[in-house]
Amino acid sequence: MLPWLLRRLLSRAIIVFLAATATFALVSLTPGDITQHLDSRRITPEARERWRHDFGLDRPVPLRYLHWLGAVVRGNLGYSWLYHRNVSTVLATTLPRTLLLTGLGLLLEVLGGMTVALVQIRRPHGFVDRLASTVTLTAYALPSFWTGLLLIYLFAYRFPLFPPSHMLSPAGELATGWQRLGDLLPHLVLPAATIGVAGVGAIARYLRGSLLDERLEHYVLAARARGCSMSRAMWVHALPNALLPLVTVVGMSLPFLVSGSLVVEVVFAWPGMGRAMYEAALARDVPLLMGGTLVAATAVVAGNLAADVLYAVVDPRVRT
Repeated sequence: MLPWLLRRLLSRAIIVFLAATATFALVSLTPGDITQHLDSRRITPEARERWRHDFGLDRPVPLRYLHWLGAVVRGNLGYSWLYHRNVSTVLATTLPRTLLLTGLGLLLEVLGGMTVALVQIRRPHGFVDRLASTVTLTAYALPSFWTGLLLIYLFAYRFPLFPPSHMLSPAGELATGWQRLGDLLPHLVLPAATIGVAGVGAIARYLRGSLLDERLEHYVLAARARGCSMSRAMWVHALPNALLPLVTVVGMSLPFLVSGSLVVEVVFAWPGMGRAMYEAALARDVPLLMGGTLVAATAVVAGNLAADVLYAVVDPRVRT
């Protein structure tokens, strides 16, 4: 197990390094820089050049990359030109908000997918099964921003049940304890539902296929012969064995959760890491872009590695 895990760790570290290097190259080779956003007419060309020198933008790209890489090795992600704070401070503030949103979205995705699959499996190829497949696959095919805008229109304006944007209301920003939590929860509903709705179709489809295979196994037929109802046979006997492919599906969905959260955070004005990265991209804040990319790549790789490890623990054949 240990050699297998070490090989996985080495390959994942190389992936993170390549992702960060490619991002730095793309950002650095794109025309323009942050000084172009200083559009005040009172700023002289000499002042702009001085700022470019202070930001290190007048140096060749390879030297800037080596300087950034050396700082990262020492644990320094740099200074955000946009937020005027250390990148690590910006990410430490925004990342927990993104994890809260995406974690809840992943929970809704898994629970919703399991529920839909168990409903479908009661009467395979029946009307409910076909209807659920059509609805979930349609939701899976829709872009995140379109789903978010549709939910805002339906449940924030047409039927004003939930707030349309932001993480807290002005009163919630000043509140503490249970009052702050009570203000946060309604703001979480629509963005978390936007993330979860798309993944329900994939989870339900994979789990439905596994349950269709498991329901014909001898242990399920034996349970039915002992008088066990079909629902109980599916929940108690078939579901634990059918969940094995779900581990892989959840691991594969982590990259989409991280990338999709950026779109969702922009649509709902959620103050998370995705929105900070979006604003950094508009302002050409290279240190914040690189720090966010490094954290996002590490999180995605770690999630996939955890899925691999869990799969190897459940099925030892994977290790060979």
